[in-house]
Amino acid sequence: MNRLSAMEAFVLVVDSGSFSGAARQLRVGQPAVSKAIAQLEEFLGVHLLLRTTHGLAPTESGQNFYEHAKRAIESAEEAVLAARGAGAALSGHLRVSAAVTFARLHVMPLLPAFLEAHPSLDIDLFLDDRNIDLIEAGIDVALRMGALADSSLTARRIAQGRRLVIGTPEYFGRAGVPATPTDLVGHQAVIYDQRGGGDTWVFRQGSAETSVIVGGRVRATAAEGVREAVLSGLGLTISSEWMFTPELKSGQVRAVLEDWTLPPIDLWAVSPTGRRASAKARAFISFMEPRFFGNEEAATSAADAAA
Repeated sequence: MNRLSAMEAFVLVVDSGSFSGAARQLRVGQPAVSKAIAQLEEFLGVHLLLRTTHGLAPTESGQNFYEHAKRAIESAEEAVLAARGAGAALSGHLRVSAAVTFARLHVMPLLPAFLEAHPSLDIDLFLDDRNIDLIEAGIDVALRMGALADSSLTARRIAQGRRLVIGTPEYFGRAGVPATPTDLVGHQAVIYDQRGGGDTWVFRQGSAETSVIVGGRVRATAAEGVREAVLSGLGLTISSEWMFTPELKSGQVRAVLEDWTLPPIDLWAVSPTGRRASAKARAFISFMEPRFFGNEEAATSAADAAA
């Protein structure tokens, strides 16, 4: 038994939830994967997997082994890259987590250039507005916005965006344009009902500070729902500029109360607790960071380095 190959097969089984999914990624037959896992269990003297209604899942021992095995595989890949030098190609799978709307508007358009720079690398995207468990999902790097609830995560801030009061010109033509934050009380607000959203906001102008509780008939637990409600003229919203970047540029929506400021929102690249970002994750972060900051010169340099 090649122990490292068996560990890789096991990690892929856990990530995909099946022997067949791991076999497809390894480009081998399913019996070969099943045999590798059986030999690994025999060698370790424990059961690593159990069947559930959703497929295969690790046992408690299997979950512990999975976390150590994944780190061992990443370390082995790092050793290969170090031996081959800076020009070594990245390969395998990079598992990335991000919010749905943010990924659609800001990550997906950048993927063609990143994948072209790394032709042997595949990307698995886990899209969810909620913060998923990075270790349980086998995530290499997550893009998260706002304050980080888990201070033990390995995190790097890669951008900062403005929060704005946003609505369509049609809505403001019908409901009026708020002149001060307190005017928002009389407006229909589409509320993002997730962490980082909510109905209570603090506006600042110089030394002045005003707290406002907004209200409305529509709340949504996904940014896509907030976007569509606002674009349909159901109300205004308070959100990051990233959520409406194309529409702000085209004039389909407009920002108001811009002489007041809201707390900015940070974008973080996050790695699982206690794990140094892999070479693949570091390449992804280095590629994305200058583009989120809008520094084209830095973006070009990053692209050249990534290639």
